[in-house]
Amino acid sequence: MTLAVQLGVLGLYLVASLAIGLIAYRATDSAAEDYYLAGRTLGTGVLLFTTFATLLSAFTFFGGPNVAFSIGPEWLLVMGLMDGILFAVLWYVVGYKQWLVGKKHGYVTMGEMLGDRFGSSRLRGLVAGVGLLWLFPYVMLQQQGAGQAVVGLTDGAIPYWAGAALITVFMILYVTLAGLRGVAWTDTLQGVFMLGVLWVAVAWLATSVGGIGALTDQMVSTNPEFGALGGGAYSVQYILGTAITIAFGVAAFPQVNQRFFMAKRVETLKRSFALWPVLVVLLFVPAFLLGAWASGLGVAVPEGGNVIPAVLNEYTPAWFTALVVAGAMAAMMSSSDSMLLSGSSYFTRDIYRPLLAPDASEEREGRIARIGVAVFATATLVGALLTQGGGLGAIVALGDTAFGGYAQLTLPLLCALYWGGTTRTGMLAGIVVSQAVYLAHVGVLSVLGMEGVTVAGVTLLKASYLTWEYALWCMLLSLVVTVGVSLVTPPAGSENPAKFGVGAD
Repeated sequence: MTLAVQLGVLGLYLVASLAIGLIAYRATDSAAEDYYLAGRTLGTGVLLFTTFATLLSAFTFFGGPNVAFSIGPEWLLVMGLMDGILFAVLWYVVGYKQWLVGKKHGYVTMGEMLGDRFGSSRLRGLVAGVGLLWLFPYVMLQQQGAGQAVVGLTDGAIPYWAGAALITVFMILYVTLAGLRGVAWTDTLQGVFMLGVLWVAVAWLATSVGGIGALTDQMVSTNPEFGALGGGAYSVQYILGTAITIAFGVAAFPQVNQRFFMAKRVETLKRSFALWPVLVVLLFVPAFLLGAWASGLGVAVPEGGNVIPAVLNEYTPAWFTALVVAGAMAAMMSSSDSMLLSGSSYFTRDIYRPLLAPDASEEREGRIARIGVAVFATATLVGALLTQGGGLGAIVALGDTAFGGYAQLTLPLLCALYWGGTTRTGMLAGIVVSQAVYLAHVGVLSVLGMEGVTVAGVTLLKASYLTWEYALWCMLLSLVVTVGVSLVTPPAGSENPAKFGVGAD
């Protein structure tokens, strides 16, 4: 009976999400701008929540609480306060300027914007290729999280592959049907739902145990080091390095970066990035505290499992645990659907159309986009099934690696947006060199088994130089190479710095 209740709650939620997608389908036309950007008509609430829900993923819901469970609640500083503030600043610095030039010239993707400014289809294809490269493991991460969520919810009665396949099928259905409008509407539902169930979960657990003070006392009694700020794995270098890498990586995430183009008015954009830190803290505080508090409750978390379903199974009814896991599935779906849509736009707009079929019609591009969503999702599902043994440590490691890869794009992007002296050769060199060095580190360290120090299945520290992780040094390299090469190379005849010369309020 318990299993039937859990699956019923989860099934109702997924059907509700699909129904919203079907309604959005009726309001979406065949134009690429409408399919990918909802016609640039999003208001403050929907833009804020679609960006919010897009970023909330298995990395947040399962990786983060497990880190807090293993090494302490300071993970809240890394992902909550610090990245809430850092990304809000980048949303203004990158997003506002990008919105201005996108509105003026009708850009849909970052690659299209940079390719037009520098008159280069190679640069356009390179940016799209890098975006797709790091998107693949991050979509896999969501499918891994979905599989593990269902296993944890049903105590293994439903296998890993079924959970991963379930989320994949539903994503393909409503993304191919409704495009960005449907994704944005479901994201808003999912964002509100996630916030609500997590705060109710905190209240329920606190009531069951004797209050927040009792939960905190038990946590500190069991793990005295959790009562002090910093120390252990939470060195200054780890906190700052991880926060900076994630924030700069988020700014170049395809599904987030495209949202910089979507606001209806400038006031919409400004209100959204002002409210962003508040929304982030409202989600991360309950999620990560649940993980940290569970460490003092003697909750048994199976190897490769996740802490939130484990603690809720102990202290709340089955139907409520199912609601919270549905919230986690919502986080993964709201990330994955946006990733699939953005990945499709990167392929069709920046690779297929300019390089393979320049005369393709809007209708043909739309068909290719929808086929691309299904193919990409299926390929990442295969990858998720082949790597299911990695557990939560793999989720954190995959997410961290993808953030670092995207972070290598952000400083060259800032140069392009704000420095008229940036040249095509400088952009190409900055992106290629930093990506190559970063990929080399990822590959070599993985082969040597030196990717990091692992505690309770969670990767904590990355290889470093002078105590700072290599992703930050690669970011610095991207800036130095972009600026240095631009200073010694002339602009190509097809470059047009005036494209980005738009005023700001």
